[in-house]
Amino acid sequence: MKVDRFSQISRERPILIAGPTASGKSALAMELASRDGRVIVNADALQVYDCWRLLTARPSAEDEAAVPHQLYGHVGREDDYSVGHWLRDLRAVLAAKPVVIVGGTGLYFLALTEGLAEIPAISPQVRAEADALRRDDLAAMVAGLDAATAARIDLANPARVQRAWEVLRATGQGLADWQARTPAPDLPQDQAEALVLRPEPDWLNARIDRRFDQMMAAGALEEAQAAWPFWQPDRPWARAIGAPELMAHLDGTLTLAEAIAAAKLASRQYAKRQRTWFRSRMRDWREFALAMG
Repeated sequence: MKVDRFSQISRERPILIAGPTASGKSALAMELASRDGRVIVNADALQVYDCWRLLTARPSAEDEAAVPHQLYGHVGREDDYSVGHWLRDLRAVLAAKPVVIVGGTGLYFLALTEGLAEIPAISPQVRAEADALRRDDLAAMVAGLDAATAARIDLANPARVQRAWEVLRATGQGLADWQARTPAPDLPQDQAEALVLRPEPDWLNARIDRRFDQMMAAGALEEAQAAWPFWQPDRPWARAIGAPELMAHLDGTLTLAEAIAAAKLASRQYAKRQRTWFRSRMRDWREFALAMG
């Protein structure tokens, strides 16, 4: 990457870097953090969990030692953790040090830059009811949403559907109604340097495949084996891309080769959903092109 392109990126404002999986976000964040003495802050909903490093592509221990990192691997697999938890954790970091916030969870960035509705916590009973309905009859869960919410969320994303259903079930008000009463954001977009990576799909897909091979070589199967005794596919931590496929190998459902192929496919499909979401919701973020090699 050419150094002169960094001159276009603010040294003073908080930097936000969004992009699909394997697009080079972390490397860019390292460059900018080193340039400015910034802290790198995680904005990926799966990299918060302490049970995953390889499968979620968390920064390596060497990278974490070289540059300060925050909100990586700080949540236990059984702990509840939502975008609201992340935003509260982030506030303390924002108040203390210059940051570069990097990740692929668009909802985290929107909560930061557009505000987050203050929705009451969901009870364990409602959560269990929602888990069962999502597992047994997702179509009924979709059909049970209020019209205003159904019109504005991604109905192909089971996690988003479940969240909306839980809110309606627990509060009697749709998620869209709660969002209409959203307070002011912690960091309005016009006060940040908001960058989004939109790499060419074929380049990204090849990179995803190579990276998963590297994960396997580094011990991703062993990481999955360590998590196997605790495996609960409906839990948020279990949504790490590649984890369900490797668990299917461990339980004898798939051969290792089949699991690897399925994990790569799942990663490519996830990246496609991310690209679509970023095009739809981050149209006014500045596109930043990385050198492709």
